Amino acid sequence: MSQVLLVGSPNSGKSLLFNKLTGLNQKVANFPGITVGTHSGHCRHYPELELVDFPGVYSMHAISGEESIALDALSHALNEGDVSSVLCVVDSTRLEKGLVFALQLQELCGRYGKRLLIAANMQDVLHKHDLDFDAAGLEKAINMPVVPLSAKTGEGLETLEKVLATTPGDITAPAVASDIIGRDENAYRGEAEQLARDFGPKGDLLLKTHSRADAFFLSSFTGGVSFLLIMYFLFQSIFTWAAPVMDAVENSLLWLSSLVLPHISNSIAFDFIDEAIFGGLGAFLVFVPQIFVLTLMVGMLEDSGYLSRAAVICHRPLRAFGLTGKSFIPMLSGVACAIPGIYAARTIESPRRRWLTYLAIPLMPCSARLPVYALLISAFIPAESVLGGWVGLQGLAMFGVYLLGIMAGLLVTALVSRTIDDHGEDAPFVLEMPPYRMPSWLPLLRGAWERSKHFVTKAGPVIFWVTMVVWFLGYFPNFGADLGESWLGVLGHIIEPVFAPIGLDWKYGVAIIASFLAREVFVGTLGTLFGIEGAQDNVISLSERVQASGLSVESGFALLVFFAIAAQCVSTLAVLARETGSWKLPIQMFIGYGLFAYASALGMYHLVGALS
Repeated sequence: MSQVLLVGSPNSGKSLLFNKLTGLNQKVANFPGITVGTHSGHCRHYPELELVDFPGVYSMHAISGEESIALDALSHALNEGDVSSVLCVVDSTRLEKGLVFALQLQELCGRYGKRLLIAANMQDVLHKHDLDFDAAGLEKAINMPVVPLSAKTGEGLETLEKVLATTPGDITAPAVASDIIGRDENAYRGEAEQLARDFGPKGDLLLKTHSRADAFFLSSFTGGVSFLLIMYFLFQSIFTWAAPVMDAVENSLLWLSSLVLPHISNSIAFDFIDEAIFGGLGAFLVFVPQIFVLTLMVGMLEDSGYLSRAAVICHRPLRAFGLTGKSFIPMLSGVACAIPGIYAARTIESPRRRWLTYLAIPLMPCSARLPVYALLISAFIPAESVLGGWVGLQGLAMFGVYLLGIMAGLLVTALVSRTIDDHGEDAPFVLEMPPYRMPSWLPLLRGAWERSKHFVTKAGPVIFWVTMVVWFLGYFPNFGADLGESWLGVLGHIIEPVFAPIGLDWKYGVAIIASFLAREVFVGTLGTLFGIEGAQDNVISLSERVQASGLSVESGFALLVFFAIAAQCVSTLAVLARETGSWKLPIQMFIGYGLFAYASALGMYHLVGALS
């Protein structure tokens, strides 16, 4: 078994190439540093080759925490791993940028006696614009194999696999006196510029095309308007596109329950399957299609190259809150899940701004909160449209609650940044603008599917065990005859005074406490409780049960605000502690955001009550 290390600069199509070579569904993104760890997989046609995908790196001179991690891992692998070759992926349309790192790698690989190959990606873009690339001339000039290919269309992949499978000969280090890190990078850059002029594509057609698009998307007016419209479209699609699939999932669960339940004779087993499995776990599964749509939309924005432009647009307003434009991507990653958002914050060079970004990410409305938002919005906001059907009220409400979480995060960072003494200068805001590209739909769909499946497999066991415990405590000792007199009812009444000021009874209090394990547990717990209480009419949806439970509008809005701000799940706190090297910040955030959420929910409860 031999290893092939896959390296290259961000936005070169490296991760997409890794997907094609291994068949794995790794995340494909269009932002520097979005890959936050190394991934491995066996080559599909040559299983004796193990490919290892490293995070994107611009050069051997690290400028971010993630680049340092990647370079350390690369040196360790070259020194101790069973590595046969290193495959450097470069963007053929931006040859100079990729060759700077490739030339540094050539010297490094030579010293370790490892073969280096160049995968010249994006050939489909060159063909589309009738541009030429002299791969043979470049290969002769730098004395290493150069394989032109397109990771998107599959062109050249078979040739690349055959080259990787061949046994490399003896490798000698280039005759360079100075060490790689000590050598002036301008020397490498000058050589890369000359190689790009001699063998790279001629013409500035691509640059002109991107400049025209940037004139619109980066304009102070049209850029800001388009950003708001795109973000609104993102959240509106969560309801519009997912609604038919959600209905199908709910009808499928009802059909399945009608097949299974009549064959269960034992009354306790019948109640458990009906109330805990179909009522609790089933209520959570209904909202999974919205996770799929959210992941698909964010991935489409990443793959198209728009997110880097959004980071530029957000840089000036984010500076007022102590952040940087680079904070936007980790924060938006936190919309899917706070954990990858925390990892993505490694790309922020300034330790101070990276720390402030850590404060903001857990307040981003992550996908685990999405089932809670969707449940409450569908219960209290009518599924109607205004402005000729262009604006849906539920999508507008979802946009508003997401905006609330974002504004809460910005408010916290603004307050904290003004209380911290900054004795050093922050690194300047420098961000590469990747080319605009049509998204690769198959990897995007695969990624959204894998993300949804991972969400279910990760949250499903937690929800299953929580619903089991909740059902057991709520069913006994009176076999579900009176939920209020059950063991769970006794415990719930003890904590009820904490949530009574915002109009929530003990059942909602129990669901909130359980949700600290994982936010999505709230829906499953509530479904189980309502299933026990209303076993005679289990055919109605959970949102209808919430409406029938007597929960007031002001309590519903207070609950939305609480979940938008309240402390994070246990997994997020653990990852944050690992990234910061201490539990101090996670504990402070858990307590501080919990109190902030409760006070905000109480204020919203009285505000809505006064308005209504």
